[in-house]
Amino acid sequence: MKKLKVEACVDNLDDVLDLVNEELDQRNCQSYLRNQIDIAVEEIFVNIARYAYEPANGDAVICVMFIGEEIVIRFEDTGKPFNPLEQADPNLDKPPREREIGGVGIFMVKRLMDKVVYSYVDNKNVLILRKKLNI
Repeated sequence: MKKLKVEACVDNLDDVLDLVNEELDQRNCQSYLRNQIDIAVEEIFVNIARYAYEPANGDAVICVMFIGEEIVIRFEDTGKPFNPLEQADPNLDKPPREREIGGVGIFMVKRLMDKVVYSYVDNKNVLILRKKLNI
């Protein structure tokens, strides 16, 4: 398992993506799967950076591990409790101008990953993404 603790700010996104992609490189991950994983990782980390500690700052811990042919990425923060999976999926049948703001990012994450799980444990938000690499 690889672990990275960074300040939850958008400027650290490249470090988070580097951690994930270094691990994917070791598994010769196909580019289309890497793109899906990168989109999901970016969405989750940016949401933590922008909203978890607002208006203050805090840290995020990102862990990457493999279970068989599946990558597991765990995000952890001590910001305000928030379960993004409880948010209703956006109505994509409406024109963009008529949709409510928000929700599209987590909707994409749920579609791109095989499994997304949230829990609040020991005063920490924990979000786990899982994706099979051998399809």
